[in-house]
Parts: sequence; C-alpha cells; structure tokens
Amino acid sequence: MGQAMLSAIISKGLASPASITVSDKNNARLKQLKQDFSVYINDNNLNAIIGGDTIILAVKPQNLDVVMSEIGGQLKPEQLVLSIIAGKNVASLRQGLKHDAIVRAMPNTPAQIGMGVTVWTATDEVTEDQRSAVSSILGAMGKEVYVADESYIDMATAVSGSGPAYTFLFMESLINAAVEIGLPPEKAQELVLQTVTGAS
Repeated sequence: MGQAMLSAIISKGLASPASITVSDKNNARLKQLKQDFSVYINDNNLNAIIGGDTIILAVKPQNLDVVMSEIGGQLKPEQLVLSIIAGKNVASLRQGLKHDAIVRAMPNTPAQIGMGVTVWTATDEVTEDQRSAVSSILGAMGKEVYVADESYIDMATAVSGSGPAYTFLFMESLINAAVEIGLPPEKAQELVLQTVTGAS
C-alpha cells in the first residue's frame, strides 16, 4: 500500500521524486523503489524524517513499535504523521511517537489502481492546510472520506477494507457457476467482470 501511495503522489504531481525520501530496512526493496520512482532512499528512519513535511507510516502493525522507538520524540510539532497502519489507533500513535499532529487512514486494495476508498480522521492539532494535503494524497488513490469519529475507521475496515475480498469471492463463485452450466471459462469471466462493473 505504501508503494501505491508513492506511485499516486508522484503520478498526480503532488510531490516530485526529488522531494521524497523512502525508508525501509530491506535494502533490495529500497534500491528497487529508487530505480522505479527516482526517490531518495534511506535505511535509517530517523534520518529519513529530517526535513519532511509529511511522514507517512506504511509498515506492518507488528513493526510499528520498532519504528516508534526510532523516531518517537524526534518529530517537529509542524510535521504531520499520516498512518495507514491497520488497527493502530490515534492514541497509541500519539503516545508512541510523542507527537500530536496525526492522521489515521484506512485505504483499501483498489487504491493500487486509483479506484480505492480511504476513510480517515485527524487530531485537532492537524492544520487546515495539512488536512487539505491529506485529502489530496488520499484522493490520488481514489475516493477519500473524512470522519470526525475515529471509531468509524474500524467499522470501515470491515466494509471497505475487507469488502474487495468478499467481492472477489462472489465473482469467483459466479464464474464457477457459469462454467458449471456450460459457459466457456473465458466467456464466464468476461460476463461476470462486466456485470459487476456495470452493476457498481
């Protein structure tokens, strides 16, 4: 999902590659991102956040504690943290990062093709300019929906976060049923894809 955000930010012209630093512990992954997107790379999270206006946290939930131990207390008050880490609420981010300007967002996998939907919320310390920037970043991946109540993000995770998997399962079942009644597999797939697209 982090790569999807990176791609959307650059392709929509929200930031130039030269203004973006990507950090990862996997050096091979970093080199690939540099090759694909011409961004700066750094394997040190603390060095990566220096001078950044928006710090995007796109790590697996089990890796968040390590990241917070590295950059916690080191962020400037004017820096914005945008987290897309599933299941990690604002309170835990605020405490672990020792920082107040935080946005929590829940994108879904169709964001990878610019057709996603992301539900997000922000702390009171996030400025109007920062909210506008977040709206642009998340909107570059599809539709963005702001909610004032953070509990809606957990609810949205069950609907839009998991929803694509249920949609794929339904489509797969419909294709299999079409094949079972005699349609060739390629025709069954074509019919189902267009039916679901048209219905939506």
